[in-house]
Amino acid sequence: MSQLAPPAPPTPPTAGFRSPARVRLEGARATLVPLAAAHADDLYAATHGAEREDLWRYMFNGPFADAAAFRADVEEKARSEEPLFFAVIDKRNGRAVGFQAYLDVQPAHRAIEVGWVVYAPALQRSTAATEAQYLFAAHAFETLGCRRYVWKCDDANQKSKAAALRLGFVPEGLFRQHMIVKGRSRDTAWFSMLDREWPARKAAFEAFLAPSNFDAEGRQKTSLSALNDRPGTADRD
Repeated sequence: MSQLAPPAPPTPPTAGFRSPARVRLEGARATLVPLAAAHADDLYAATHGAEREDLWRYMFNGPFADAAAFRADVEEKARSEEPLFFAVIDKRNGRAVGFQAYLDVQPAHRAIEVGWVVYAPALQRSTAATEAQYLFAAHAFETLGCRRYVWKCDDANQKSKAAALRLGFVPEGLFRQHMIVKGRSRDTAWFSMLDREWPARKAAFEAFLAPSNFDAEGRQKTSLSALNDRPGTADRD
């Protein structure tokens, strides 16, 4: 007769967990602030250029017909408690160049997801984008007290899956026919990062973002993918 695996040791279900709040997360290249209607004009200009169809392809809504429709959506997102949306501010010019959110908050399990990630083409594959993800993860583990941090995306979204691996998330599998999004069946790929993995992931983020990792022209010396032992492409600044 087969033997059952021993149960996991008891885990305090809510010990040390805090639900996300509207806070400011400050970095060297990017700042995360609660999304507000004041960000709408910058975000519309940044996300509705020639690349808008590709940029919004795997999102639940968008692109938007005009700036007024987009502003209404930003205002709705700004009022939301879950997902809780943050604008990504480029510190070089003070403009909003993307947004992201905490969602699927599970206090009983000390788990949270990062999602609704929309980055303008100018932000994509930049060190500011990496820093925005680092700030969110660090806040989730070190302030909110998460034990599980989740990334999910459409399985057809190859860029999002590659980003998850580069950032240090571990693939968990596929939810087949998980959703219908914009009239199309979506299989959802799941990734996670755990609290016991965070010290190594944090060290990789900080080594990558360190000024010493960039030459005089701003080119990286060691990629985050390499630091996380994952194949990937170089960032640009």
